Amino acid sequence: MELTLPQPQLHPKCLQFPSLKSRVSVFQTTPYPPFQASIFSVNQRYLTPLNTPRSISTSALLGGNNTSVSPIDSGARIGEVKRVTKETNVSVKINLDGSGIADSSSGIPFLDHMLDQLASHGLFDVHVKATGDVHIDDHHTNEDVALAIGTALLQALGDRKGINRFGNFSAPLDEALVHVSLDLSGRPHLGYDLDLPSQRVGTYDTQLVEHFFQSLVNTSGMTLHIRKFSGTNSHHIIEATFKAFARALRQATEYDTRRRGTIPSIICITNHHINYNTS
Repeated sequence: MELTLPQPQLHPKCLQFPSLKSRVSVFQTTPYPPFQASIFSVNQRYLTPLNTPRSISTSALLGGNNTSVSPIDSGARIGEVKRVTKETNVSVKINLDGSGIADSSSGIPFLDHMLDQLASHGLFDVHVKATGDVHIDDHHTNEDVALAIGTALLQALGDRKGINRFGNFSAPLDEALVHVSLDLSGRPHLGYDLDLPSQRVGTYDTQLVEHFFQSLVNTSGMTLHIRKFSGTNSHHIIEATFKAFARALRQATEYDTRRRGTIPSIICITNHHINYNTS
């Protein structure tokens, strides 16, 4: 008896996009060898591929000569960025596989407090040093810190093989409840629905919260949605937002053991070749 195997079925999006090229292409990667269980670290929280080469190019998102990206060791999920403009001088270093170390001195006390939440609840090591024209207002420093964090995050993510990619979390803080959902897709978009009842928290202009996340989204290539379910205290609402963002980002950047090092995207089989589409 002769058996005929069914032909592989193509996902509908593969028919629409035969070239399957990502809309944002910022990395040049060296192909990984087939993943085996033995190449992962014993600690399943990290699952960092061992002895796997990676070369990264972030030049597509630098936007000029005012941002420099420091080289990182092969396999490390660390991003280090220095951004210098006429108004600010910002240095950022992020370790995605850290332990929650926070070391931030931006010249904006409330922003430093929020960056502490990012480190603590995301279990990232976050180092931020910034000087700027805060004697005028916090706008430029707030923006440039966020741009540098987004670029550092982009660098640290590398080729994104094996990560969960998606993350979402709802964080309560007393009367406030905020939900954050994100996708490390390479397509920058911010959906922001955060009604803040007061114009300032301390000296911090609450309008800068949206501007912070928009700037971070633009350089990281992240799709990010923020929604407030409840809340009457601006401090509580903003802090719940950063906590929810940290937990959602932690989910998205952690490794999925079942993916075994593949890119979390639609897989199309064409003539026995596997192509990846980042949609």
